Amino acid sequence: MSHRIMEHPVLDKKRDPVITFLFNGKELKALENEMISSALFASGIHEFGKHHMDDSPQGIFCANGQCGQCLVLVDGIPKKACLTPVTQGMKVESMNGLPPLPPDDRPVHLRDIQVENIEVLIVGAGPAGLAAAMELGAMDVPTIIADDKDILGGKLILQTHNFFGSKKGCFAGMRGAEIASYLAQGVSALPSVDIWMDSPVVGVFSEGVVGVAKAGSYRLLQPRYFIVGTGAREKMLAFPGCDLPGIYGAGAFQTLVNRDLVKAADKLFIVGGGNVGLIAAYQALQAGIDVLGIVEALPRCGGYKVHLDKIKRLGVPIYTSHTIQEAMGKDRLDKVAITRIDSSFKPIEGTRKEFSVDTLLIAVGLSPVNELYDKAKEFGINAVSIGDTQEIAEASAAMFSGKIAGRRILEEMGHSVIVPRRWDEMLDILRKKPGPVHDFRMDTQDEGIYPIIRCIQEIPCNPCSEVCPLGSITIPTSVIEDLPAFKGECVGCGRCVAICPGLAINLVDRRYDPGKEKALVILPWEMPRGTIDPGMKVNVTGFEGEVMGQGKVVAIKGAEWQNRRQLVSLEVPWDLADGVAGIRTYGNEPLGREVGQAENERLVQGDEDIIICRCERITKGDILREIRAGVRDMNDLKARLRVGMGPCGGKTCIPLIEQLFRWEGVKADNIAPHVNRPFFQEIPMDIFFRTSVQKSGEDLNESGGEN
Repeated sequence: MSHRIMEHPVLDKKRDPVITFLFNGKELKALENEMISSALFASGIHEFGKHHMDDSPQGIFCANGQCGQCLVLVDGIPKKACLTPVTQGMKVESMNGLPPLPPDDRPVHLRDIQVENIEVLIVGAGPAGLAAAMELGAMDVPTIIADDKDILGGKLILQTHNFFGSKKGCFAGMRGAEIASYLAQGVSALPSVDIWMDSPVVGVFSEGVVGVAKAGSYRLLQPRYFIVGTGAREKMLAFPGCDLPGIYGAGAFQTLVNRDLVKAADKLFIVGGGNVGLIAAYQALQAGIDVLGIVEALPRCGGYKVHLDKIKRLGVPIYTSHTIQEAMGKDRLDKVAITRIDSSFKPIEGTRKEFSVDTLLIAVGLSPVNELYDKAKEFGINAVSIGDTQEIAEASAAMFSGKIAGRRILEEMGHSVIVPRRWDEMLDILRKKPGPVHDFRMDTQDEGIYPIIRCIQEIPCNPCSEVCPLGSITIPTSVIEDLPAFKGECVGCGRCVAICPGLAINLVDRRYDPGKEKALVILPWEMPRGTIDPGMKVNVTGFEGEVMGQGKVVAIKGAEWQNRRQLVSLEVPWDLADGVAGIRTYGNEPLGREVGQAENERLVQGDEDIIICRCERITKGDILREIRAGVRDMNDLKARLRVGMGPCGGKTCIPLIEQLFRWEGVKADNIAPHVNRPFFQEIPMDIFFRTSVQKSGEDLNESGGEN
């Protein structure tokens, strides 16, 4: 059975599989050049192998090449399924234990790797890196931009939603993948910018050089300027069952669903009510995946209110002041339990609720990927960090930070450029947390057509004011975080409805029924085709997702200028028109099963068996025993238990271990920190060697073979 997404309201349809490969002897179909992990998920396979220590099931986790959960044998060689494209006839096998070393008695010799002096090296081809490259390339500065993926754009390529911010300054109103394409085309057209894809930057060294694994060839670069835009990685949680296949970060989910159009889940639950979790929930619904709920430990969600509102209007339950209690399943996730917590974040007895799900997304924040930058500064390299490596914020802020860094380097080089003061001001604005929420006041009318703008939180966004042909929607103070307001006439063009990133604007048309019994409400719509159809009666919701009554779908209209967003015309009762904000597509019945006091005691059982280090299968209990025995050095802990020594290099477990120290009352100043050492990710050893058949002075070509 195929688990591919063949219809999507925003993304292009995925073509049919065209090649075949073997997985554990079974023939499967795949798309040419898609990653093994996506091909396996598309065939309904979520367990890729068994861990060599305890036979625990292993599956996808980061989908970003930074861990080793998805290791498989590819034609006998261990490789990461999320980074290895499928080829016709490829033989893929589960990694059940440690693989045997391949027989190879060929003499090998170290390559003579020369240091190359370069002008500028940018690591990371996301929004920040591409923006910096465009500034440098515009002045013909020789620049290398290196990234470990095979496509430019970073996480932008995973985003289907319209972006906030300034329409003129950072493409607000455009979808993330469209912004990625625009930036990629711009950088690719610059002759002085050399683009290195599939080229992870793997180390920074005391000699002032940077190691890059470029397409099978190891290169040592000595940049005059080193710009680090490596982005962010997702934070994780430790709880009973957190290591089951089916539990992973929202970024991995977006990779499967939005990049590869694989239906990675049927029933989904999300931990975290920030922007990442709320956006992932909406994108899951767009892919036809049921979202059974979102749990948030704080009393209210921290993401933009407009993101939260559109989820609530569709009918997704939001459980604030709740936490994940336990994940259950044998070889993969099949159930989660949540519980209410008090103001001290302690579980409240008798509040356990269970959900039957197959996927749990962890969206509890991001941490900067800053190992390369920190080492560069330690070794005296002229380095600057940009984007999320510098400060976690939205992609619009990352683009501005890249532009500013590029201009400042040009200034240092002596080029006649300036960094406009408004750029720094805009960057500060874009990095701000969501502002206060104001009371909603509707400017209603008894006749004509007019917009209802439900944007009541101070966030940087102005597309609606930029597209109104009459200039009737304005930001009154000209401060981009101020709330938009409507004053004047409306021609009913719908452009504000089609561009609003928060889906927070709809039109009310009082001209529809002269008898004033019915009115027409025009809403933005981005759900799968067939969710609603003309003539269908639907439950209509108010501002906070409350069901107000019923409406009838009159029309669903799409046009190229609407950028794949449809406009739905709803016939509703006259007196409800101003309050209608959305359409509920999910039922009103609770989806979770209440659990009594006896089962609630499972909260404390098996707590010390929680896996903290996924790579080496080290438990919370193992680590606590060492902490309580007096260990205060992360590197000592590494030597004792092997935590941080697996494929992820501590990227997942070290923050969790630091949290355990805090819980034990050990202050951070008393802990010797984990030392990051190159290589920061695994690279094949053969890129350092040449075979004995090579002649003296002969080097390897770009693909790692012989010249």
